[in-house]
Amino acid sequence: MTTKTMEKSRFLVAPISKFPEDGGVCVKIGSYQIAVFRSATRDEWFACDNFCPHSGDPVLSRGILGDSKGEPKVACPLHKRNFSLKTGECIGGESHYKVEIYPVVIEDGNVYLEVDSAMVHKGENL
Repeated sequence: MTTKTMEKSRFLVAPISKFPEDGGVCVKIGSYQIAVFRSATRDEWFACDNFCPHSGDPVLSRGILGDSKGEPKVACPLHKRNFSLKTGECIGGESHYKVEIYPVVIEDGNVYLEVDSAMVHKGENL
């Protein structure tokens, strides 16, 4: 059996200065929406799907950043479900709800996402 490896591309999102401290921004890459979070409190960056898996609404970028037993999380502003920003799993027992997590790279004052190359083909910047 062979495993197909998706080719990754680095997508330039925006300068760090365009992001609120301890908040999120929705980034469109083609038809995809990705929530990118800057946690100034933790001095870390995170990215996940912008769509709440419970309702399908594009709202996670407006969610509330927090912490659950040392694990960074975002709370959906509509349904208050919490998602780990490390694993994408729903915190609190609803394992069938999950969001995709994307690596964030900070380089030369800019924010980049590492995503499947197919997403970048028609990508747009913030």
